[in-house]
Amino acid sequence: MNITDVLSADDIAAALQECQDPDTFEPQKFFQTSGLSKMSASQVKDVFRFIDNDQSGYLDEEELKFFLQKFESSARELTESETKSLMAAADNDGDGKIGADVTTFLADPGS
Repeated sequence: MNITDVLSADDIAAALQECQDPDTFEPQKFFQTSGLSKMSASQVKDVFRFIDNDQSGYLDEEELKFFLQKFESSARELTESETKSLMAAADNDGDGKIGADVTTFLADPGS
């Protein structure tokens, strides 16, 4: 699977442009601009599997650090503060991992 099989290359480029500088990544804005927030639960799970490097069913901080590079290999790494912020926002049960139930977070990123 290629990420552009489910998301527009133009939308991905626009989302990455918005957060190209360190400490400018805002998850909700990225999800909105890239089109992730408009996807069905099934499509989001496909993207999740694409991001889940070790196919463990969870994303840990090490995988999140390279989140942007999953959308474009030349994109920057997330900073430590961005990684921790994304984890805190999407880790529903506080176990230090994000499960495939991340679709709830994408649907309502304010939760």
